[in-house]
Amino acid sequence: MPQGMENDWQVDITGKAKKQKEKLPPDIKAALDLLEFELRTDGPERNNWPHYGRVAGKAKEIDMRHCHLNRTRPCYVVVWVVTDPAGRWMEIRYVGTHENADYRRNN
Repeated sequence: MPQGMENDWQVDITGKAKKQKEKLPPDIKAALDLLEFELRTDGPERNNWPHYGRVAGKAKEIDMRHCHLNRTRPCYVVVWVVTDPAGRWMEIRYVGTHENADYRRNN
């Protein structure tokens, strides 16, 4: 493992989210790439992104979070889950418009 990477988080992206990512406009895809980098290096808490927060209503054992990738319409969001905090693993489960986000289906 390269020096400095031993403290990084592992960020997986589901197959569905990969397909969603491919359909994003270039500027939104670039924002997602930046967010993925920050998740890997700085962890799941991303207070520097618009509307970042934990997804309310989820079972306590599911640590689901989201943020917006832009401030204009259509608004694009990312939903990720901390799957193993001790092992430093996360999984991105949804990337797309706010209108199409179904948080219940991402658990």
